Amino acid sequence: MSWETEKGFSVVAKPMRIVHVITRLIVSGAQENTILSCEELCARGHEVYLFSGPTTGPEGSLVERASSGRYAYEEFVDLVRAISPLRDLRAMRALQRRFEQLRPDVVHTHSSKAGALGRIAAAQAGVPLIVHTIHGMSFNRTQLPHVRWAYALAERYCARRCHVIVSVADAMTRQAMAARIGRPDQYETIRSGIETETFDPRAAHRGEPPGGAIECTSHRLETGVTGWRRRWMIRDDEVLVGTVARLFANKGYEQLIEITALAVEQEPRLRFVWVGDGEGRGRYEAELSRRGLANRVTLTGLVRPEEMPGVLSAIDILAHASQWEGLPRAVVQAMLMERPAVSFAIDGAPEVVRPGQTGELVALGDVRGFAAALVGLARDPKRRAEYGRRGRELCLEAFDHRVMVDRLEKLYSHLLSTGRGP
Repeated sequence: MSWETEKGFSVVAKPMRIVHVITRLIVSGAQENTILSCEELCARGHEVYLFSGPTTGPEGSLVERASSGRYAYEEFVDLVRAISPLRDLRAMRALQRRFEQLRPDVVHTHSSKAGALGRIAAAQAGVPLIVHTIHGMSFNRTQLPHVRWAYALAERYCARRCHVIVSVADAMTRQAMAARIGRPDQYETIRSGIETETFDPRAAHRGEPPGGAIECTSHRLETGVTGWRRRWMIRDDEVLVGTVARLFANKGYEQLIEITALAVEQEPRLRFVWVGDGEGRGRYEAELSRRGLANRVTLTGLVRPEEMPGVLSAIDILAHASQWEGLPRAVVQAMLMERPAVSFAIDGAPEVVRPGQTGELVALGDVRGFAAALVGLARDPKRRAEYGRRGRELCLEAFDHRVMVDRLEKLYSHLLSTGRGP
């Protein structure tokens, strides 16, 4: 079977042995991307393995989904997120030994720690094709200068030990090249894939998103628009702003609290819902109470991935206040559900949030401008609907997980067939 890619080369599909490596399988964009890649590549007849470190923390886990897949899932006990020289060395050696045993055609790494250890181990094992995906830069504006410098130095070293660096957004390539990481011809932008067929606003409005009803403490609740809004006690005349992110520093909640205070002064119909969990929850709840905003903001805790279409259908606007990002997956999912977004103009956000078309952008840190954008959209339902329609059109094909895997498969096959080596 022959394919053509945007770069003009044709390839012939042959079964490949492919290993994906990631640090942990929490409920997050990079992890969902990786699992979708494994599932789809396996369905296409390739021999697929997924290696991960232990999955811990309050963010939720995708281990059950990975373990039940048709591909092979293996956990490496020393592959941990925190820097630990002894454990890192053990993890790298364990990965190298496994690569030498399996002799894969492709090793594809994800996330910072697995990306570093996995690439070095794969190079030492002589893997023919080593690929790394940048879901978000390991160094960013929230870190101290010496920390950014150290991470950038490590990324430069690792870039010389892989053949291709996949970026989920063009912004990631620009940032990496500005930091002198790798060569221009190493980079390929492949958008992070989403199961677009499950994000169907028509099904959600019928109250029939994938997964059906969910169990509540005392009753069953439909997962469509009406059910979620009733659960959160949102009236029909109120405008609901949703945020989907882990409750951690640098995810924008400090700014969002200030934005909420400013916005509700101007538009009393505004309500807010925060979807996610994390170690910062207690701190944020205390600050909301101190400011008298606790009755304006609902914290949902963890929501299962299959429930996200219903959750996003129930909001009116998505607020994305993260202080650093790759390409914001929650924004894409909201747009697939025909919901507009307001975001700080950083990293990959401008590639999907297009002012006057799919949402509004404001300068990083401009909480007054962010609040004004929310108020403006809250007062203009026609504009919200038009932005939502355009957003779905933009994201429907570009972020389909099958398109992502098409491009990955072609990339792997082309580079292997041309004998591109380390």
